[in-house]
Amino acid sequence: MRTRVSDLLQIENIVIHTSHHTHCVIGTGANNPQKADPMSSRETLDHSIMYIFAVALEDGQWHHIHSYGIERASRPATVRLWKKIETREDPEWTRRYHCADPAERAFGGRVEIFLRNGERIEDEIKVANAHALGASLLDRDGYRSKFRVLTEGILSVEEADRFLEAVQDLPKIQSGQLGWLNPAVPLESLVEGNGGIL
Repeated sequence: MRTRVSDLLQIENIVIHTSHHTHCVIGTGANNPQKADPMSSRETLDHSIMYIFAVALEDGQWHHIHSYGIERASRPATVRLWKKIETREDPEWTRRYHCADPAERAFGGRVEIFLRNGERIEDEIKVANAHALGASLLDRDGYRSKFRVLTEGILSVEEADRFLEAVQDLPKIQSGQLGWLNPAVPLESLVEGNGGIL
């Protein structure tokens, strides 16, 4: 939808029509003011569809670390856009969320963007693009690339290579080799939590 809005400043408001679950857990139906607070934790922002939609609309991408940073969340333009977004439960999306038929089951929603000039831009998505029924399912190389991105700065390149080679030959792994499926994380990459090393 980003390419269909030439000027984000012209957005009056955005309504995301979705399932009861999405509306009440990660949407405005949760009635949780932290979901609209730039100082909220990464975990809270990760459970705010309003925040996620605003950042994705502005940036045209999503990063598992950079999209959650305090500096990113606190941008005045982002906060203004974020506060213009609301969710509404739609009975049809709720029905599809709980549907037993995998071909009909849906976890998405329909978005309406209302512009100041009265124009309305609308689109919907049934499932995430990378979902098994999505528009751009990741292939093996895509998953390997995603693993490397998610472990960058945590695993050494050599350890990442070793792990990916092990899982590539998963059917050949013997019972005594199951430890190969545990990536070795260097001590300096670990952080200390309340219960000890994480």
